[in-house]
Amino acid sequence: MDLITTLSLALAMFILAITPGPGVLATVAKSLATGFQNSLGLILGIVLGDAIFLLFAIFGLSFVAKVMGDFFIIVKYCGSLYLIWIGIKIFITKETNISETSKTGNFITGLLITLSNPKVILFYCGFLPTFLDLSNLKNTDIMIVFFVILSILASVLMAYAYLGESTRSLIKNKKSLRRVNKIAGCVMVTSGIAIVTKS
Repeated sequence: MDLITTLSLALAMFILAITPGPGVLATVAKSLATGFQNSLGLILGIVLGDAIFLLFAIFGLSFVAKVMGDFFIIVKYCGSLYLIWIGIKIFITKETNISETSKTGNFITGLLITLSNPKVILFYCGFLPTFLDLSNLKNTDIMIVFFVILSILASVLMAYAYLGESTRSLIKNKKSLRRVNKIAGCVMVTSGIAIVTKS
């Protein structure tokens, strides 16, 4: 891979990562409700999901997205229902400092978000193969592609999470913090609904 191709890939991934979608919305909502540290498990799950689809694309397994069939639908509904449940839990809590911090739950949520996100599937199984000749990538090229895509995705999501926590830390009034929790809960529910309604 030459420098121009690498930079073009980085730009395409950056645009995909910053575009608001279920992953971004869930990350912001999580950091608003429980802080930056607690959003890292969610981000890790999202990144792993992207890594899985990237493997599918590179090794000629894009057909997996087409034949996932019922499994895709199950993942889609499980991910969305879990997000909605978390959103409602955050919304109705009267605590200003929410302690819902299950790292495993956050990780699984992030993974389900990516595995059920049509935008991600389209990028890896539709756009990426037309952008790069994936069948002729050398091992060093594959490592570069993985590094570029996953590092940009993780960096963008962590930036969103940091902004979410920074917004929360600026608010000291308990009444205002409860409002932030309600906003975060609504965003989480919206993310769940977005996953279900997108085809």
